[in-house]
Amino acid sequence: MITNYKQKKNKIWLLFILPSVIGCTIFIFLPTIASFILSFCKWNLISSIKFIGIENYIELFSSEEFLFILKNTIYYAISVTIFATLLPIILASIIYSKIVLKEFFKTTYFIPFVTPMIVIAMIWQWIFDPNIGLVNNLLKMNIKWLYDSHSAMGILIFVSVWKLIGYNMIILLSGLSSINKDIYEAGEIDGANPIQTFLKITIPLLSPTILFVLLITTISSFQVFDLIYLMTQGGPENSTNVLVYWLYKNAFEFFNIGKASAIAYILFLLILILTLIQWKTRKKWVLNE
Repeated sequence: MITNYKQKKNKIWLLFILPSVIGCTIFIFLPTIASFILSFCKWNLISSIKFIGIENYIELFSSEEFLFILKNTIYYAISVTIFATLLPIILASIIYSKIVLKEFFKTTYFIPFVTPMIVIAMIWQWIFDPNIGLVNNLLKMNIKWLYDSHSAMGILIFVSVWKLIGYNMIILLSGLSSINKDIYEAGEIDGANPIQTFLKITIPLLSPTILFVLLITTISSFQVFDLIYLMTQGGPENSTNVLVYWLYKNAFEFFNIGKASAIAYILFLLILILTLIQWKTRKKWVLNE
């Protein structure tokens, strides 16, 4: 009887996870395998699929345009990761200290993160519009912010960091709240000033949370698409074009599904390598590792 009951119990939990397993298989696992196979094929959604080996990869790495887009992606992702980690650390430390209107500042910084990207893109496009934009009206100048290849990428990095600051700050604030306050009191007794307290106590004890923020920010930055699509469409002169947007163009405008799949796996390997580097080097700077 006990054996039969255990067998029935096992079958019941299998029924509960079955919808998730089916959903993941249909919408994640099978498309992942299919796209990997397609990266070695030539297909335009109409003609028959033709296996061409690694020609898609060779063609991509032989293309100056692709290498330029790859450089753009790395530059954008690293810049966003650095600023969207450092600034929240500073802001979280300030807000965590005894300042007035603490909850107001938390809410204010977090609002951009929950605001839809299309709204953010429309607002910042107006702010940096060369003719009617707020910035040019205030500066009494006529700078073509988003239409200049020298400034467009900087604007996108600024907007991305502005949107991410609140989310990363909230995560870091949760990490700060877990630090024992007795350690800060011991630091004060030893005569540590605020800068020494921040560098010698806060940063080391907050390092596990900083690692998490670095990982998620790096991954999300390499996958940027909506901001590029809404604000610049990769222009001007490909100066803001990134891998995910180039993947979209190849798949749904040029109908080169094989090349688009190859771009997806190059991006996957790039993110995987950088994530592994961050994970492997954590023992050198993350406390208790």
